[in-house]
Amino acid sequence: MMMKKRLTIGIVTGIILIIAAYVLSFFTLFPDSSTNSGKEEAKDKHVTELTFWRNYGNSLENRAYREIVAAFEKEHPHIKINMVSIPYGDYELKLRTEIAAGNPPDIMAIDSPNLAVYANSGSLLSIDKQMRAEGNMEDIPETTLMGMTYEEEIYLASIVESGVALFYNRHIFREAGVPFPSKDQPLTWNEVVDIAKKLNNPSKEIYGIDPAQGFSDGESPTYFKLPILWQFGAEVLSPDGSTAEGYLNSEEALEALQFYQDLYFTHKVAAVELPTDPFVEGHLGMSVMGSWTLADYEKSESDFKLGKDYGIAPLPRAKNQVVPNGGWALGISQKTDFPDEAWAFVKYATSFEGAKKYVEITGDIPARYSVAKEFPELNQYPKKIFVTQAQNYSKNRPVTPAYPVVSVAIKELFEDVGISGQNVKEAADEAIEKINNGLKAFED
Repeated sequence: MMMKKRLTIGIVTGIILIIAAYVLSFFTLFPDSSTNSGKEEAKDKHVTELTFWRNYGNSLENRAYREIVAAFEKEHPHIKINMVSIPYGDYELKLRTEIAAGNPPDIMAIDSPNLAVYANSGSLLSIDKQMRAEGNMEDIPETTLMGMTYEEEIYLASIVESGVALFYNRHIFREAGVPFPSKDQPLTWNEVVDIAKKLNNPSKEIYGIDPAQGFSDGESPTYFKLPILWQFGAEVLSPDGSTAEGYLNSEEALEALQFYQDLYFTHKVAAVELPTDPFVEGHLGMSVMGSWTLADYEKSESDFKLGKDYGIAPLPRAKNQVVPNGGWALGISQKTDFPDEAWAFVKYATSFEGAKKYVEITGDIPARYSVAKEFPELNQYPKKIFVTQAQNYSKNRPVTPAYPVVSVAIKELFEDVGISGQNVKEAADEAIEKINNGLKAFED
C-alpha cells in the first residue's frame, strides 16, 4: 500500500514548488460569498471551522451550494463551513498539489471516476460505516453506490447524478419525412443508422448524427463513448481490474468500435468537423447530449425550444441498454482534525433535505429515489427519461487508481478509430498496452 501511495502522490510532487505560492493564495482569489459570513462567530472557540473545496460550477450550482451551507450552519451553529470554489480547469491540479503538500481541505468534491486515485493514495477517509449507519443507502441506486466504492469501502457521497440521451432536431426530421423517435422506448443503433441516412445531406452541411459528442479534451470523450462499448456487451477491464487484455479487444469491443468507425467512414452520417453549435443551428439531425444540456436550453434566451425545435428520446441501445453515470461527489480528507463534523456536513448535503434543496435550484437529476419522487417534472417527459435511465440502466466508469491512464487511452482509441480510420483491432491493442502499463504502476 505504501508503494501505491507514493506512486499516486508522486504524480504531482514535481509541480508543487512551481505553483505552491499560487495555490496558497487561491483562497483570496476565488472565495465563495458564503465564506465571508459569520467571521465573528468563527472567532468563538466553540466554533469548528471546516474548509470545503469544490469545483466552480454554473450560477445555479453555486447558489445551491451556498444555500446548503447556510442551512447547515443554521442547524449546526458550532460548525463553520469555509467554502472555496475553484474553476474546473484548475481544480484537480490544485487539489492534488495541496494533498501532496500535506494541506488538504477537510471536505472536498471529487469527480467520481477519480475516486480510486484519491482513495488508493490514502487521501480520503472511508465513510463506509457512516453511510451504512446513517446514509439511507437503500434510497440510492446500486450503480451509483458502486461508483462511490473502492475495495469494498464507500468513500464518497453524491447529491445528483448525470446521464445522456438522444436529442433530435424536429425540423430536420420533418423535412426528411421521418417519424419522431419514441419518448419511452430506445431505438436500436441499427435503427439510428437507418434514420441518420435519411436525414443526412452533406451538401447542406446536415449530418445524421453526432454519436458521442465529437472529439474533445478532458473527461468528456470517455464519459460519452464508453457506453457504446458497454451497449455491445464489452468491458474495458477485467472484473478484478488487473488487465484490459481480452476485454477491450474482445469480439464485443471490436464490434462496437467497428460500428462507431462505420458511422464516419462507411455510412458517412457523422462528421469529424462540424459547424459551430451544429444541433441548434440545424446541422445535426440527432446528437447524444447530457442531461445538463436540457437545463442549458431551458435557461437560454434563444428561441430554440423543446417540443417546437427539438425532442428527446432514450439513449440508443445495442445488445444492452446502458447509459453512463457519475459526477461530482463529496468526500472527507484523511488528514482532517474534525471527521465527525465533516461527516455531519457531507451527510446533510447529500441527504434528502440537502439534495432536495439542490435539485429545486438546479433542476439536476437527484441521486436519491425519494428526491426524484418529490418533483412532478422528474416523473414526466422529458426529465423522466434521464431519471429512468439513471435508476435502471446506468453504469459507472472503471474504479481503478490508474483511471487517468484509462481515460486518456479510451479518448485516443476513439480518435484513432473515428478520425484516423485505423484498424479497430490494432487501435484496441495499442490502447490495451497503454492501460496495462498504467495498471502495472499500481501492482503490489
